[in-house]
Amino acid sequence: MRRADLKGKVVLVTGASAGIGAACAREAVQRGANVVLVARRAERVAALAAELGAAALGVAGDVTRDGDIARAVELARERFGGLDVLLANAGFGVSGDFVSLTLDDYRRQFETNVFGAMRSLYEALPELEKRRGAVGVVGSVNGYVSIPGWSAYCMSKHALRSFCASVRLELRERGVSVTHLAPGFVATEFRRVDNANEHHPEATDPTPSFLLLSAERAACQMLDATLARRAEAVITLHGKAAVGLARHTPGVVSLALSLGGDITRRLSKRPAH
Repeated sequence: MRRADLKGKVVLVTGASAGIGAACAREAVQRGANVVLVARRAERVAALAAELGAAALGVAGDVTRDGDIARAVELARERFGGLDVLLANAGFGVSGDFVSLTLDDYRRQFETNVFGAMRSLYEALPELEKRRGAVGVVGSVNGYVSIPGWSAYCMSKHALRSFCASVRLELRERGVSVTHLAPGFVATEFRRVDNANEHHPEATDPTPSFLLLSAERAACQMLDATLARRAEAVITLHGKAAVGLARHTPGVVSLALSLGGDITRRLSKRPAH
């Protein structure tokens, strides 16, 4: 399949220092785009910008802080002339049974995954409107399928899916598309990050390798769906299967999760913080 062209376009990626975000940035540059990379880890985002050359601008920023994305958008306008695509990718996962978590755990989860995506869209929207731009919001298959041990994360991804469904219709009048992107298991650092959003490179990923889609392949599918201005795209075959079952046979999914609780909790195992 021919990949959608990005020649002359400007793409801003949040959470761009690793995983899906970094893969999307590399793929966008390969397709001819200029990219603005935003992430908390300044040294990593600077290294990726250096790797990608003149087509990339690295900006240290945090989606949980007002103004950081607005500053990155302004730099995009100054350096590249504007903004065509926003990939709201920044996020992490808080895991643990409800009784072991606190309200602050849930608040921290929503501050990054939900309010961070909303803040990014608020602050990028003026420039996106000028070019009738496209927005891709990275949710998860867990925005359709809720599993034990991940209530905070699943809640945040359900909220993102609902947010996209609403604002997609609102922003259509302004010429801006909103695509909900829902990956399943992708080979990233996600399961090496603790509940405080700190990375542990020595931690092992408990997910079986045969279930993992490469970040590069996920990035291709996400960019194509966003540029095609699709309403949503579920990424990975197992993700499509899980979403289909959740939509059409929710009772079967509930029974499977109740019987497979131990497996779910093994996949939920995270490094301690």
